Amino acid sequence: MPPPGGLVPGSTTAWFWVTERPGSAERSSHTDQPDARRVAADLLVRVDRDQAYANVLVPKTLDGSGLSDRDRGFVTELVYGTLRRRRACDHLVDRFLHQPEVDPPVRALLRLGAYQLVFLGTPPHAAVSATVAVAPKKVRGLVNAVLRRVAEHEPGWPDDATRLSYPDWILARMTDDLGEHDAREALEAMNQPASARTRPDGYVQDLASEWVADEVEAAAGQRVVDLCAAPGGKATAMAATGAFVVAGDRGAGRVRLLAANAARWGHGRTAAVRADAAVAPLRSAGFPRVLVDAPCSGLGAFRRRPDARWRMDEAGVERLAALQRRILGEAVRLVEPGGILVYSVCTMTTAETLAIDRWLAREHPDLEAVAPTGSHWRSWGRGGLVLPQDHDTDGMAVFRYRRSVDAGSET
Repeated sequence: MPPPGGLVPGSTTAWFWVTERPGSAERSSHTDQPDARRVAADLLVRVDRDQAYANVLVPKTLDGSGLSDRDRGFVTELVYGTLRRRRACDHLVDRFLHQPEVDPPVRALLRLGAYQLVFLGTPPHAAVSATVAVAPKKVRGLVNAVLRRVAEHEPGWPDDATRLSYPDWILARMTDDLGEHDAREALEAMNQPASARTRPDGYVQDLASEWVADEVEAAAGQRVVDLCAAPGGKATAMAATGAFVVAGDRGAGRVRLLAANAARWGHGRTAAVRADAAVAPLRSAGFPRVLVDAPCSGLGAFRRRPDARWRMDEAGVERLAALQRRILGEAVRLVEPGGILVYSVCTMTTAETLAIDRWLAREHPDLEAVAPTGSHWRSWGRGGLVLPQDHDTDGMAVFRYRRSVDAGSET
């Protein structure tokens, strides 16, 4: 993958991969270069103000920053970590603000300082002085006073959602769907830096995404359609088996990314097309293998998408489940009799996993559930589930179906 590691497959947008280096907190926290913290604070403001995706904004900004590799890694760690812990950091500083409403740049600096003090383990004198140094002169006294108070007091978390730094609804929903123990372990795991794995061909991809591609069981010479393919990690993995992959997506920007990845890693057997997965311009019963890695709430991928937990709302889960049903209804049409359909999402909500499977059982009795092949999957109804704490991957669900050989075909 090209620096800083290429593109991460995602279901709702094109996510750039930014690798956080394990252990870099201890190495970088004593840097006396103020530029790194200044860049980090500016990035935090832009993510909030412009609703920019950190996965896209951070590498783009760092590419032209002139910072050393060490400080680039430090900026990434500061931005990603502070975004993940945003709610917790707000709690830490709001206790000592007379008026919680402060200008966005000041809020970003306070969050940044609190993150260093409580979560990064930076010595108080270094965290406070370095953060104050990049603050505008008129607010340096405020930043200094608040951060010193944060350093002197225990966190005093009011509840688990604040401590874990998630919206209330995510903690409640995950607890309902997974049980309290697994939910809290999953949320804790997604507060840690994401790991990166490089495939033999050089593409950087989360291991759980590779496992999904494996479940398609694409074979040399086989026709495969990947309906929600951008930016192309699973499609190119399937093409590596010798299969011919039609990789589609709806947005023009996403298709450009898909085409670029297909050109580099598609082995000459990946065709990128612009198409709406819910009304695919493809022949009925024309493919022995169909993959739907559907747009989803992304609750299993918060390590890579640090700001996503603050963008998604609970109503969005149901909207996405409705979209998933529409796409799957179209996907069934494309599977040839005896062929395999694979459905996956990087989330763990019942609405987007088990409920979707129940809907398929009712609406498409010509689909027979087939157990996932990998031992890494937990049993999850008729499919499989991997939680972030299981194997240091994204949280992912997968379901496999074989279409009856007696299923009728349309022309």
